[in-house]
Amino acid sequence: MVRRGSDVKNRRMHEVRLSDGVVTLSPLSLDDVQAHLAGEDELLVRWLNGGPGTREGVEAYFQHCREQWEAAGPLRAFGIRVGADEVLAGTIDLRFPGEGLLPGQVNIAYGLYPSRRGRGLATRAVLLACRYAASEGGAEAVIQVEPENPASAAVARRAGFTPGRQAQGKDGRRFDWYTGDLRAAIQ
Repeated sequence: MVRRGSDVKNRRMHEVRLSDGVVTLSPLSLDDVQAHLAGEDELLVRWLNGGPGTREGVEAYFQHCREQWEAAGPLRAFGIRVGADEVLAGTIDLRFPGEGLLPGQVNIAYGLYPSRRGRGLATRAVLLACRYAASEGGAEAVIQVEPENPASAAVARRAGFTPGRQAQGKDGRRFDWYTGDLRAAIQ
């Protein structure tokens, strides 16, 4: 079940909270910086972050995420939280308009900290993010995966995404696209 008010588009970021009873998604905050830095490992750096995080860099990025929420910008960055204490287990973000995306497509990127991998949490987070994206007017979700990252491709498949085209980023990296119909996410 996704818990949300009747009008997600007009709510402030602190009011957005999505949960299926196991995983909870809520906007990242500066309170998450230390947990994020502690959870970062070689795989997150390689597949998601693009380089090792620094306190200053992560704080700046999380502040940017907050500003995007407040301005209703194209980025929606969530912390993936687990347990009664909602411990930060990773991150997931959605980008509504973006490079290479068609109108209505939403890019989803995610990463879990090492101690949380292999438990189905990323799949649950993707499904919750899809419901949110659909409620914000998205029609199709896109997960871009480097071919050398089979774990991320497996998450996309478990979440019901289908393999699509291959694309090349500005930096020359190749990506396999997985797509999912967001209309199915709200049914």
